Amino acid sequence: MQQTQRRLSRCAAAVWLLAAAQVATAQLPDLGNFTGGFRSGGDDRVTVQAEFAKSSDDSPAMLFVTAKVAPGYHIYAVDQGRLADGDGPGATVITATADPAYKLLGPFQAIERPAVHLDTEIWKGLELREHMGKVTWYAPVEIAAGVDPANVSITGAVDAQACDENSCTPINLSFTAQLGNGMPIPPQNMPSAPVASTMSLWTVALYGLLGGVILNFMPCVLPVIGLKLFSFAKQGGQSRAHILSLNLAYAAGLLTVLMILATLAAGVQLGISNESLGWGQIYTFTWFKVTMTALIFSMALSFLGVWEIPIPGFATSGTATQLASQEGLFGAYCMGLITTLLAVPCSGPFLGPLFGYTISQPPVVTYIVFAAVAAGMALPYLIIGAFPSLIGRIPKPGAWMDTLKNLMGFALLATVVYLFSTIAHEYFLPTLALLFAIWFACWLVGRVPAYADSRARLGAWLGGVAFATIIGFGAFGLMAPSKHALDWQPYSPQALAVARAQGKTVMVDFTAGWCLTCKTNLLLAINRAEVKEAVDKNNVVALLADWTDKSAVIKQALLDLNSQSIPLLAIYPADSNREVILLRDVITQGDVLEALADAGPSLDNAAAKVAGDQAAAANAPLAPEFGATAPTTAKR
Repeated sequence: MQQTQRRLSRCAAAVWLLAAAQVATAQLPDLGNFTGGFRSGGDDRVTVQAEFAKSSDDSPAMLFVTAKVAPGYHIYAVDQGRLADGDGPGATVITATADPAYKLLGPFQAIERPAVHLDTEIWKGLELREHMGKVTWYAPVEIAAGVDPANVSITGAVDAQACDENSCTPINLSFTAQLGNGMPIPPQNMPSAPVASTMSLWTVALYGLLGGVILNFMPCVLPVIGLKLFSFAKQGGQSRAHILSLNLAYAAGLLTVLMILATLAAGVQLGISNESLGWGQIYTFTWFKVTMTALIFSMALSFLGVWEIPIPGFATSGTATQLASQEGLFGAYCMGLITTLLAVPCSGPFLGPLFGYTISQPPVVTYIVFAAVAAGMALPYLIIGAFPSLIGRIPKPGAWMDTLKNLMGFALLATVVYLFSTIAHEYFLPTLALLFAIWFACWLVGRVPAYADSRARLGAWLGGVAFATIIGFGAFGLMAPSKHALDWQPYSPQALAVARAQGKTVMVDFTAGWCLTCKTNLLLAINRAEVKEAVDKNNVVALLADWTDKSAVIKQALLDLNSQSIPLLAIYPADSNREVILLRDVITQGDVLEALADAGPSLDNAAAKVAGDQAAAANAPLAPEFGATAPTTAKR
């Protein structure tokens, strides 16, 4: 009996061990097949499958490509952007093999929304768009006439980066799609979703109409409305039809100016657009958000009376005045053109942000928005033209118009605050410096009276633009993240200990946001191309000990290095028996390069293991623990 029980126990133990081994094996990636390069077909981190659905009455045929991403990994979206200098992660690219039996009709879009966050480590300030778990892309496809979809095989490939927390590996996975049922596409993803699109355009048009109506109450617009309506009523005598025709002609002139502006906005939009950019995606670029913030801030200053947009010179020329003074429909039309241009100092602060908004929209939206603004501005003329007796109901100009104008200025400043919330924090200070420079430039322009000669006004404009340009470029050059910035990781005693245990040379920069000398060192001595090259070449780990806020851990780390102040750059050689190299106070790029050369490169795996074994045998710590004092060598 006991022997039988022992046999059963051994059998159960064997089964348990086998199951445990299989579970453990399942948790590990297949490192045996890893080559570090491109792979085709299946992948242990990402797999793809595809099918296509045939066309219907209201939809073309659709190709669906589904990627399944292993836990702990992610791939980037098809619309993943890059920094202004072209640096950034690789967007997923899906291609279909050319074949006469089928043809792609549009770009791929994702059904599942990517996880979005701003990068704070490698591509600082860049919006990262990542897919995890499962994602399906779809694209419209056309099956050639006379070809049976059941006999079609669509082949292609997915080029992506499979990334975990430590590294990314490029992958190339092929797929073959056969006819299937496809899958439902959410309405907001469908190009032909009528309800969502119509509601969106109606909302935009309504805001444009409201903005146009508000413009009529600005100080340089409202008085003109009253004068022109009285003039048209006088020209028309008692004929309501004639009065209405004159107002319609005037409104047509107003509409002409705004359609010219719409064409300019559409032209700019087409000039900067890219096929991979969808609606609003231009707001993922930091340069665009900073530009919009600066534009709206300058327009707010105009509403608040700091400066005024100059009236176009040709609008006040003798020829323009002569055309506007003519009676009849043509004269009313010309007056509509010229009055709209004369209203630029008041309408500009409103149309400026509007112009900026439409840059990120398709041309059709641009024309709809500007047409709505024109309709709003023309509304008083159309209503009074139809009902001349209402002319006495027009509000009388007064101080309330300046109050309204100032309130709109504060509304624009609130928009600036909102736009700041969309900008990565690394760009806060340079953007703020740019706004102060624009403020000074606008003040410089505004202090020259409108009646001053053109030479004085031109000098103020040139001086203001030059000042804002110099300060703006200087601020972003000095305070914005550098493309030569090291791959800084947050400092902790554990991170330092782990890196040293792996045989790494470690460089720790003790710094703070309130330390001007620290920032100077980082800009002029540490985050430099030559230093980055040396750090990358020698596989040095860079840790940033940020003491901006109170931290007992960082304070203790400084005490361990016999220091109580910053800036301090500590370089730990890979050989744990060597002393820590310390660079204090103001340092140069040469000091950093010399210290890195003195510390030497990180050890390879074999050497690191030997060093670790020797240190363990000698009972020597691999890194100074919390509260321990490390041997140091002060270079400066």
